[in-house]
Amino acid sequence: MKKKLTIGIIILLSGFFLGGISFYILGRVTGPLRPSLSVLPRVPSQIIETSKAFSEIANAISPAVVNISTTKVIKRDAAPSFFEDPFFNFFDPFHEFSSPKKWKEQSLGSGVIVSNDGYIITNNHVVEQSEEIKVILYDKRSFKGKVMGADSKTDIAVVKINAKDLPTALWADSDKLQVGEFVLAIGNPFGLSHTVTMGIISAVGRVSVGITDYEDFIQTDAAINPGNSGGPLVNIKGEVIGINTAIFSKTGGYQGIGFAVPSNLARSVMDQLVKHGKVTRGWIGVSIQRLTPELSQKFGLKDSDGALVGDTVKGSPAEKAGIMRGDIILEYNGKKVADADSLRNTVAQSKAGSQVAVRILRGGKEYNLTATIAEYPKEIGEAAPELSHEDKQKEALAGLEVIELTREIAQQLGLNRDEKGVVVVRVEPGSAAEEAKLKKGDIIQEIDNKKINNINDFNKIASNIKPGGTVLLFINRGGQRFYAVIRAS
Repeated sequence: MKKKLTIGIIILLSGFFLGGISFYILGRVTGPLRPSLSVLPRVPSQIIETSKAFSEIANAISPAVVNISTTKVIKRDAAPSFFEDPFFNFFDPFHEFSSPKKWKEQSLGSGVIVSNDGYIITNNHVVEQSEEIKVILYDKRSFKGKVMGADSKTDIAVVKINAKDLPTALWADSDKLQVGEFVLAIGNPFGLSHTVTMGIISAVGRVSVGITDYEDFIQTDAAINPGNSGGPLVNIKGEVIGINTAIFSKTGGYQGIGFAVPSNLARSVMDQLVKHGKVTRGWIGVSIQRLTPELSQKFGLKDSDGALVGDTVKGSPAEKAGIMRGDIILEYNGKKVADADSLRNTVAQSKAGSQVAVRILRGGKEYNLTATIAEYPKEIGEAAPELSHEDKQKEALAGLEVIELTREIAQQLGLNRDEKGVVVVRVEPGSAAEEAKLKKGDIIQEIDNKKINNINDFNKIASNIKPGGTVLLFINRGGQRFYAVIRAS
């Protein structure tokens, strides 16, 4: 009995020993064993609520977003080949000569429904010159669209479809936007229906982008791609704060910079297009330019706020109000003028016939004036000067070659025959004149507020310019007058 018990104990101990060795060897080969993860990570309730909030925004606004596909017919006259000459009819009497070739070009865009009876706002470039417009709703219904009005200067258009009881988007006040706010962009990028992207407002009041005539863009890093044009940019309340219009890209795709027309501007343009079929803009008749640090210094200003008046149109509201060339417009209708671009946009949105208060700076003193807004003229001509005159003379101002402005040259440039000054016939590449953006065909009419009537005046004044100093020039470019600062050599 003892012998059997001893054998059993030995076998049991041997099992433990062999099992321990096996476990040790297995652990060395495979690494330490880890328990399986059976518990989900603890996500803060704030993150969960934020995620749900964005989903609710997308669900609320998406039914009001539409896909717009347009078709335009492109025609091209086919040039007849050598063998299409009638002489060769002898060899092929049934030959059909080439008729004008044409093909259909299709494009995709987006839009947002702003009224339950079928008014849709989008970009002008989405529907421009289109012969057919197809609008597809969120519920897959398809309608034929009709352009009710378009404005190329802001790239806004209004399309109408025959439908009722449609879901609509609500407008937000774009003047209250803050940089850093969360936004969603919704549209049809690359034909992918109702795509939602998220980002923030990167900047507001972007101007001089070179996209439209009147620019006041919202910049965002929400992904915007071809096909997003005309779709809404919305805030965290699901309200439309802008209409996605363009992107900055070297590849044609998203690179983190997109632009949207602010809702207040888009809504104003839309209302005029629906009511009148066109956009009427305010006008006071001044040419204005930005105040660079150099210009501010020449006019004795501490900062670059305001807009410099380059010229006033004869008989215009500005002239009647007493605004003169060289004035600095500091305030318009009670609001501070940040720069020339913001003033241009503000004046354009002013109602014709209304009176506005204008505060100016002239000769170091401030004056309060009143101007009556007029409607912007339909056509304001701009000349594109081309000179063939070979008479050139090297002058004291570095990088500039000028000749005297004669009546014949003034006529070639489309200017009044009585205009005085000297004509720039060459701007040396890399010179201070080129840096100041002077161009061939510019008329220099003043140097440091001294009138230039002829080449002798120019030479006399130029010879007294101190090297290394800055010079204030008054330029007439095709009828557009402005100031420029150049550094003398």
